[in-house]
Amino acid sequence: MSSQNDARYSPQAIETKWQKAWDDAQAFAAQRDPAREKYYVLEMFPYPSGRIHMGHVRNYTMGDVVARYKSAVGFSVLHPMGWDAFGMPAENAAMEQGGHPRDWTYGNIAVMREQMKPLGLSIDWSREFATCDPEYYGQQQAMFIDMLEAGLVYRKNAVVNWDPVDMTVLANEQVIDGKGWRSGAEVERRELTQWFFRISDYSEELLTALDGLKDWPEKVRLMQRNWIGQSRGLQFAFSTVDAPEGFDRIEVYTTRPDTLLGASFVGISPDHPLARHLERHDGAVAEFVAECRKIGTTEEALEKAEKRGFDTGIRVRHPFDNDWELPVYIANFILMDYGTGAIFGCPAHDQRDLDFARKYGLAHPDVFFALDNDTPVTDTAFVPPKSEPVRYIRGFAGEEVQTGAEAVEAAIAFCESRGVGHGVTNYRLRDWGLSRQRYWGCPIPVVHCDTCGVVPERKENLPVALPYDEDGKPIDFSVPGNPLDRHPSWRDCACPKCGAAARRETDTMDTFVDSSWYYARFTSPHADTPTNAEDAAYWMNVDQYIGGIEHAILHLLYSRFFARAMVKTGHLPETASEPFNALFTQGMVTHEIYQTRDDKGRAVYHLPEDVEDGRLKATGEEVRIIPSAKMSKSKKNVVDPVNIIQAFGADTARWFVLSDSPPERDVEWTSAGAEAAYKHLNRVWMLCDRIAAIPDGAPTEADTDLIRAMHRAIADVTKAIENFAFNKAIAELYAFTNTLSKAQASGAAQKTAMRTLAQLMAPMVPHLAEDIWAHQGGAGLVAQAAWPKADPAMLVQDTIILPIQINGKRRSEIEVPADLPKEEVEKRALADDAVIKALAGGVPKKLIVVPGRIVNVVV
Repeated sequence: MSSQNDARYSPQAIETKWQKAWDDAQAFAAQRDPAREKYYVLEMFPYPSGRIHMGHVRNYTMGDVVARYKSAVGFSVLHPMGWDAFGMPAENAAMEQGGHPRDWTYGNIAVMREQMKPLGLSIDWSREFATCDPEYYGQQQAMFIDMLEAGLVYRKNAVVNWDPVDMTVLANEQVIDGKGWRSGAEVERRELTQWFFRISDYSEELLTALDGLKDWPEKVRLMQRNWIGQSRGLQFAFSTVDAPEGFDRIEVYTTRPDTLLGASFVGISPDHPLARHLERHDGAVAEFVAECRKIGTTEEALEKAEKRGFDTGIRVRHPFDNDWELPVYIANFILMDYGTGAIFGCPAHDQRDLDFARKYGLAHPDVFFALDNDTPVTDTAFVPPKSEPVRYIRGFAGEEVQTGAEAVEAAIAFCESRGVGHGVTNYRLRDWGLSRQRYWGCPIPVVHCDTCGVVPERKENLPVALPYDEDGKPIDFSVPGNPLDRHPSWRDCACPKCGAAARRETDTMDTFVDSSWYYARFTSPHADTPTNAEDAAYWMNVDQYIGGIEHAILHLLYSRFFARAMVKTGHLPETASEPFNALFTQGMVTHEIYQTRDDKGRAVYHLPEDVEDGRLKATGEEVRIIPSAKMSKSKKNVVDPVNIIQAFGADTARWFVLSDSPPERDVEWTSAGAEAAYKHLNRVWMLCDRIAAIPDGAPTEADTDLIRAMHRAIADVTKAIENFAFNKAIAELYAFTNTLSKAQASGAAQKTAMRTLAQLMAPMVPHLAEDIWAHQGGAGLVAQAAWPKADPAMLVQDTIILPIQINGKRRSEIEVPADLPKEEVEKRALADDAVIKALAGGVPKKLIVVPGRIVNVVV
């Protein structure tokens, strides 16, 4: 800050200056200091797509506010940054544009790092890594081997989504309307040998531990509870009639055993062992099953598909009536990996079963009716909540009114007492399939030997690094399939156990693995083991984790499992089994969409910088303005943070994304809002310049009022930051700035208040705060200064202003001692001129005093 004669606040000059000062002082280097309490703040790390966006700015600014504040109040802070760098986009870019995924990824990382640096984030960049660094994924491979030895990893045959054109397994989200998202080919369900983590072994623990995560959003905990999906039910078996040898029973798991007396058929998955046996011996079954396998493996895909069945001709006996036989159908809507892969259908009380039964002419007997309606089911199944009482007509205790929950427990008890099955608690959570037939991922560190079987690679040979080329020739990513399968010099190797010729595993790991332990690696990113025990013990857990709600299920669930697996294998202390103490899910940054139509009536979208006053700058054509929506490249309603920083400075961008709305809600980016934020910061800059020029002078009576306001601001801003209410903190800073700008206090008092304002603004606008701090004579860097403390004595108010409301409208106010008794407040209110005038010599109908808040007079 130069002089009062400077025309305007110049963020470009001061921001570069102070970022260099922080770097020179290593102000944000995380230090393990046993004498200080630690604080670990982490934002979900970005995928290096090539550009940062305003969502990044908001996310990282929130984390930065927390990190800077916690450092100021005395914590040893860890605030790192890395890159979630493996994954399909890089390989797709290589397929479509040529080049290499590694070059594409590291090039994007370089660009995004340079875009992020100007934001002035208090990040310890010495800890930076990308998950595609061999040093990182080599340690991941070491953990995989440890987890394999601990029984946490295994191989089995599994039904997967297979793209016959790209010759690869697709994740469920890559199957769109039954077709491969990239090739457009009809996806098939194919059985392959895959690698799995035993996450289902932790289902109960992962579920019950959610109750202890008090500082997580309840919405996220509910989403995880639903995904884990605990259910109480009955497992039993139907005895078969005329079934092939070895299939005398069909095991069934049901969560509604209370409807067993309404069963009309048994359905089995196309991948059920009985269906597979029939497939090998019956061409019609084989044809039907082949059609079933063209549907994806997701519950959504199965739900949308036409419900089809194949009558096997096999029958089963009902467990409570040997003369009651049910047909056995192979059904395309049943998954093998939930329960037993077999169900009984109770059509009257399940819409899917009813549709199926009506299609194949099966009975649908009612089991219960509503209390006030006994109309039999015809086209719509009667499916009341389990908590709702209904009247059972085919219950296990005869006709009885029960809730579904009561009837389920009664049915389990009835069946167990007669030796028909047993009560079981099941979970929807399936084991985590981690095999991916892709190049750009962490290689699975095992070798396949004809003599020794599956053999883990020796740890001294790690990392098993991805080959950059194929014996000096570029890898051709345009050829369908996994390039590692076509790379003999990489694929073919010696068995680590016997030395014989062997083959490397060519599947790579699901990229969720990479992001499931990065938080632990940040505690010692350069260690030659996955973690360092002392560093992990000091820094873990993450005290504040920040990221989008879209990661509420899989990423967080897998991270919680992985932390437990790392505890079991000795890579984390017991206390780190829940890795994230507090979680905050921020809202999105949104913007209006600007649209015109071309000469064929097709929608054309325009960037915000191309539009002014509702018209295209280039042509003057009027645009259609669509209400604010999530920023999307396809809709072009994106705002480039780099442009904003160049125009207004990083502090303006930071101030705006924090100030406009509560951080958990969406914030709409507007050019007017950005300009207003810039103008306010310029006003603060000018205020500092003016106050610096005022002589200290002698204390005045106004000093006390200013210093009292300063301590109130300290208390309110501190409370708001602690409560993640950054918009409220900024509102308090606006108010204090107004107070300071009007103050008649001495120069010394105004300078003290200005320095304090700089400290309170520092987490939000650190560059401007440093400039003010230096200009007002603050010692050292404000980034390293202790947070100001509010004096409790200065927070006590001697007098308060009470508004007077007459017949619901504010008409006056009175100043009274803060501890004035209610009766005295009433007397002073009745003596107020506005009240006297309204009463016109009469008495009020009501006189209500809300202590410390308001006086209501009803005339």
